[in-house]
Amino acid sequence: MRTLCAVVLVFEAVVIGLAIPIAINLEGADPAVAGGVWGGMALAALLLSGLQKHTWAHYASWVLQAAFLFSSFMVTGAPLVAIVFVSLWVTGVILGRRVDAVRAAHKERAEQEEGAGVGGPS
Repeated sequence: MRTLCAVVLVFEAVVIGLAIPIAINLEGADPAVAGGVWGGMALAALLLSGLQKHTWAHYASWVLQAAFLFSSFMVTGAPLVAIVFVSLWVTGVILGRRVDAVRAAHKERAEQEEGAGVGGPS
């Protein structure tokens, strides 16, 4: 799950970073505000993508998703992009948990077969 979520965060950081000049040039946002808010979120997304092995970073990423969604209303069209990334995030968490469960079950079954001596070379 953590790998899939990290990938979503990296792509999200790129999109957030690309939204800064759009907010400044097309929406007339203050460069300091747009750069500070969205630049900070892009940097946080990159940092959190590398720290997904920690539980606190995963929860902080949920907060980042909410912040991106709420701040996206500064730029026309950005709420749609934010909804897409929040959807990718939720999908990544759900599918990632399923993959983790299947891996754990496969590992457990392999350990049981190994302990019983089944499946070894004869």
